[in-house]
Amino acid sequence: MSSLDSIRLTTLDNGLTVVTDRMPTVETASLGVWVDAGTRHETADINGISHLLEHMAFKGTERRSAQRIAEEIEAVGGHLNAYTSREHTAYYAKILKEDVGLAVDIIADILQHSSLDAEELAREQAVVVQEISQSIDTPDDIIFDHFQSTAYPGQAVGRPVLGTAELVRSMSRQTLSGYMRENYGAARMILAAAGNLEHDAVVDLATRHFNALPPDRSVTPDAARYVGGDYREARDLEQVHLVLGFDGVAYDDRDFYSASVLSTLLGGGMSSRLFQEVREKRGLVYSIYSFTASYTDGGLFAVYAGTGEEEAAEVIPVVCDEIMKVTRAIGADEVQRARAQLKSSLLMAMESTSARCEQLARQLQAYGRLIPVEEMVAEVEAVDVDRVVAAAKRILAGTPTFAAIGRIDKVEDFESVKRRLV
Repeated sequence: MSSLDSIRLTTLDNGLTVVTDRMPTVETASLGVWVDAGTRHETADINGISHLLEHMAFKGTERRSAQRIAEEIEAVGGHLNAYTSREHTAYYAKILKEDVGLAVDIIADILQHSSLDAEELAREQAVVVQEISQSIDTPDDIIFDHFQSTAYPGQAVGRPVLGTAELVRSMSRQTLSGYMRENYGAARMILAAAGNLEHDAVVDLATRHFNALPPDRSVTPDAARYVGGDYREARDLEQVHLVLGFDGVAYDDRDFYSASVLSTLLGGGMSSRLFQEVREKRGLVYSIYSFTASYTDGGLFAVYAGTGEEEAAEVIPVVCDEIMKVTRAIGADEVQRARAQLKSSLLMAMESTSARCEQLARQLQAYGRLIPVEEMVAEVEAVDVDRVVAAAKRILAGTPTFAAIGRIDKVEDFESVKRRLV
């Protein structure tokens, strides 16, 4: 039996994709709409509009006030939320199985009939500006924006998801509604649902409620062009925050799973090389981990470390040394342990309606097809030592990207960091 046996997919006449994963033994359902519109679809003068629009979606429609939206979903014990990424925006709900119709109705309403009231917009602009300020005041958050913009300078994919305070304040109702018309067409949306539900019933709901979407205007964002470089910001902080990264891999890259295994064994858990060497053996950091970020046409591979002012001088040499070691020798036991971690996370996600719902949408957006969990597990299991070493050599051969915030006087200069990575 394949994990796809419970999944059905339908494309409506207007181009909207409806995909469901039936889980008859649970009492709940998760559903949402994933829109192919995110930060990299924005021009420089409206950077942050996708995120602001996500906020405004919940601030009232032609037939529901903001308060009524909140009351209706919470009256049935459900919850409604949204998020914006660099490649898409998602609006989703988790409800009891009998309330699927209400959730579809509300999400369809906010995506097609948002009033974008001027007073609400002014209030929400103030809220988002506070969110931007909070991010700036949180160094272990804002450093990733600086890392991203240094890796992809002057590009939409390198800009912050939140935008800037100045840009957010300048956006009018007409600007937001125009962006919706350009980017919220049915063919760029996926309605995904998982839980105790019937596919045909969800299709009927979608057909009935998603009937006012604008014509699709396909937008192809500029290709991601990794550049790399150095960013440093001196601040009077108790910790120094560091990110060191490289050009990574896209979702459909041949090394996608190898890079995932590499990241896991390098800095993906308490048994990883970086955690054991940098934190446990040397006590140089409180937090250290590696991560991958993939896009449709590129990606990043990076290490984050939070350390003290005195320890900062030693952390980078040790991290660089550990990074370079994976290009020379990796143990079979390490690879097996990393594979087990990835495999367990894939299988554990199958028990969550929310995870299964999101996986449906993300797979269709990233790959254009649904991938059975058996195939993903097989891909993970096929990664061996040679493949991980090859991926490491490929990824770590390019120009690095380095970002540092804090008391950085003792942090090595960029040229010294680069020399350690050859």
